[in-house]
Amino acid sequence: MTLTLTPSARVNFPTIEHLANGLTIVAEQVPVEAVNMNVWLKVGSAYESDSINGMAHFLEHMIFKGTDRLESGEFEHQIEARGAVTNAATSQDYTQYYITTAPGDFAELAPLQLEVVFNAGIPDLAFDKERLVVLEEIRRSEDNPQRRTFARAMETCFNHLPYRRPILGPVEVIEALTPQQMRDFHSFWYQPQNTTIAVVGNLPVEELIEIVSSAVEQTYRGVNNSEQDFSPLSWSNEPAFSKIERREYVDSSVQQARLVMMWRVPGLRDLEATYPLDIIAAILGQGKVARLFRDLREERGLVTQISASNFTQYLQGVFYISARLPVANLAVVEEAIAQHLANLHQELISETEIARIRTQVVNKFIFGNEKPSDRALLYGYYQSLLASVEPAVNYPSQIQSINPVELQTTAQKYLNPEAYGVVVIKPE
Repeated sequence: MTLTLTPSARVNFPTIEHLANGLTIVAEQVPVEAVNMNVWLKVGSAYESDSINGMAHFLEHMIFKGTDRLESGEFEHQIEARGAVTNAATSQDYTQYYITTAPGDFAELAPLQLEVVFNAGIPDLAFDKERLVVLEEIRRSEDNPQRRTFARAMETCFNHLPYRRPILGPVEVIEALTPQQMRDFHSFWYQPQNTTIAVVGNLPVEELIEIVSSAVEQTYRGVNNSEQDFSPLSWSNEPAFSKIERREYVDSSVQQARLVMMWRVPGLRDLEATYPLDIIAAILGQGKVARLFRDLREERGLVTQISASNFTQYLQGVFYISARLPVANLAVVEEAIAQHLANLHQELISETEIARIRTQVVNKFIFGNEKPSDRALLYGYYQSLLASVEPAVNYPSQIQSINPVELQTTAQKYLNPEAYGVVVIKPE
């Protein structure tokens, strides 16, 4: 079945093809002399039990260690020989692999990418060697003050949702994983019905779809023969904070204090509610004219850095404000941030300010999706997680339609200035 989106006041109009085996292809031709193929698996660290936390990321490493048809290193050799690029990433909600090639090389390289994804051999010796690499990555992450701060914030923000756990997993879990556990995990999750392939570049859409569908037919030769059931638990959203929940740490590696304030907000499962939060984040803490930056850094000199973000995860999102500042300023800055939120409750944002932010958010979105790799990533993300590319193509129009009353209502509903999670990290 093929579906082409009806043109409207949106950005892109990709073609969607659903294969009989359940795999979905999203394709678009763009006049750039490259082709990017993004392979999305709807599995990440949020799908893991505590006993295998870190498996999805570890498996991402092992995908490149060869198959029964392709020796370890051969995939990378073929990619580099043609000047192509490959990489991968694991999040809580997905695992993603991609290649970017010249249009003339795509038909030859696409099957190699899918061969390593679908048919990872996961040999014992390579597993043991790569485990050391993953353990070192965990140690480096734990040595990074910014990552440590974020990890502590997520542990504070969520009591039971899996977003409170690290994507890389804890050392003791990675040390205990076995190759057979990983083979079972791969067999369970790396199936066509759990896979979205987004392909964008300068070839006709019909040719892109044919190359990818033929590559799938050539490479997928398995069934789910896992000896275990890795189905995720049925998670429910956590309620909003009912009071200020505070955690404080001392960290000898930081020169200035860190302050993080968090609110539990809707995620992708309640997508309409996320758009106003994106605008509020931009108004408060994105750019040099943002309210928090202008007030707390430029005018009062209380912080050296401050920003606001709306993290839209699948199950539940986080509205996240972070600052670096002298220890002596912690109390006054926290109070000032809470007052800025109270102002959003009490006063309508002016049309002039909203117009500026609308333009900023929309243009950032459009300019950030000009390259084939950007567009393939965008399509793959939404199609994989929501089974639709509609949110990808109508994001600008959604942002443009939001009015001051919606923003005030959203702030009142989700951003309570008297109830939030807060993490403070002080230098020793």
